[in-house]
Amino acid sequence: LKIDLQNECLKKIDAALYNLYGPTEAAIDVSYWKCELNDKLKTVPIGKPIDNIELLILNKDLKLLPVGVVGELHIAGIGLSVGYHNKTELTNEKFIPNPYCIDGYDRIYKTGDLARWLLDGNIEYLGRIDHQVKINGLRIELGEIEYQISRIEGIEDVKVIDRIDK
Repeated sequence: LKIDLQNECLKKIDAALYNLYGPTEAAIDVSYWKCELNDKLKTVPIGKPIDNIELLILNKDLKLLPVGVVGELHIAGIGLSVGYHNKTELTNEKFIPNPYCIDGYDRIYKTGDLARWLLDGNIEYLGRIDHQVKINGLRIELGEIEYQISRIEGIEDVKVIDRIDK
């Protein structure tokens, strides 16, 4: 949820507003943030994990990162998928053993999302570690689009970028 949309909604609608985060690999929602007007916030946090979910922010060596340090967000818990249908290699790449197995959650999912812990125990989402983008909530691999375009006869080089036209 973008900060300006959050603030616009909170000013116009007399209702609670929540920012929910979660990929389809983990039962959709794994964290929540009760939105509030706050002039100090530059982004809307994705909040804290829901019950029966663990969120870990790890570096490339799978070491836990302290408050404020950016790393990859990983998910463990009861809502985690068993993997990708008929994609064993991808499943083994993204669903890995949990080096911090707590509460019996022995696998974690590598989201590819960059995040960091805030001082209050909430998580701030900061973007992606790869070239994947989200358009209307759908994950798009720009490299896959580039590959398909490059297969067209007469195309010598291609680069796909995301941008917002205003």
